[in-house]
Amino acid sequence: MDFNLLSSELFVQGALGLGSVIGAEVVRDVYHLAGHYWQPLQEFHNLHHKAYRRDLTMTSREAYQKAQWYNDIPESLAMVTIMAVAAGLLQPYGVSVWLGCLYSVGFLIPAVARSQGLLLQTDLTHKPGDLIEIPSEWSVNRTYHWRHHFDQGNAYFCSTIPLVDKILGTSLSLKGKVVGVTGASGALGQALIEELSLQGAKVVAISTNQNIQVEPGVEVLAWQLGVETDLKARLASMDILILNHGVNVYGDRTPAAIQKSYEVNTFSTLKLAELFLETVKKSSHKAIKELWVNTSEAEVNPAFSPLYELSKRTLGDLITLRRLDAPCIIRKLVLGPFKSQLNPFGVMTARWVAWAIVALAKRDFRDVIVTINPLTYIAFLLKEFSQSLYFRLCTKKI
Repeated sequence: MDFNLLSSELFVQGALGLGSVIGAEVVRDVYHLAGHYWQPLQEFHNLHHKAYRRDLTMTSREAYQKAQWYNDIPESLAMVTIMAVAAGLLQPYGVSVWLGCLYSVGFLIPAVARSQGLLLQTDLTHKPGDLIEIPSEWSVNRTYHWRHHFDQGNAYFCSTIPLVDKILGTSLSLKGKVVGVTGASGALGQALIEELSLQGAKVVAISTNQNIQVEPGVEVLAWQLGVETDLKARLASMDILILNHGVNVYGDRTPAAIQKSYEVNTFSTLKLAELFLETVKKSSHKAIKELWVNTSEAEVNPAFSPLYELSKRTLGDLITLRRLDAPCIIRKLVLGPFKSQLNPFGVMTARWVAWAIVALAKRDFRDVIVTINPLTYIAFLLKEFSQSLYFRLCTKKI
């Protein structure tokens, strides 16, 4: 027996089997997507949304059973049918592809039982009660799916694996969200305001600059360094806070420059971050609220401005630590050099960087890396993983 040939055959069969399960999930998510945009299915899919209250309890047993009959059963039948056809077309490897068909049957049988009142226990993503976890990144948990029902129906389409959402950019909806942006008078702040507005967000420009110019409809919120607590009431009404302000003292190494760099780049950011995180009180806040922090590529690469680098690196390390117990999603914005008041020699434009930040956030990247340096993608991910592991092992859970 040729063991190399056998190993290769088993690998192919295993890969096809796994691929068939993922394929079945893609079919389910595409069918779900069609339920929102294809008129013949919209009426039936709306029954699914009408079957649940905001805490995911059933509106009524009758509504729940009807939703199963007209939405969940056809969805499962589509999964079974398409995967069966795929298994037939992929002979002689059809045996493995039948795994996706069998996987789909595992959804069809409970849907039939629920439609007949024989099983009234919902699946895990519709389990009633308060939301306990933040939305997961690589799988769909209750909090992730809750957003589809009660945040934005035309987003968060995935059921188990968020692959389709990541491809389409529907892992995060900004439409109607109240988004605060610090450093709003700077190049990136202005670009973010423009891009977020295009996404349908209600933007609040937070700035220490009294003469900031913004587009009509953008609220301006003034603040001063050292009195961050004055913003707490307003932060409570925001869905997303983007901490983007900073200072660059370049080659200055005086005690005053050290104090200024850490006060602006590190401590004021941490104060605002904690004030915002303290506003995450309701069950729904775990699903909707987010904190984005511009830590910069200086976390892993030289910035040729030592105090900027040191203060931003400290901020990045502390945000990594805070993420371990965060009550909502925290995204890091790890940005390479772009042209701005802080860096007139930047090679990227602030407008392009803002577009890339939003595009990656909508695909649920928790580490939003935008740079021309390919080494940063490797260095940062290795640094973030190892440091997070170190913090987990050597600190106590809150």
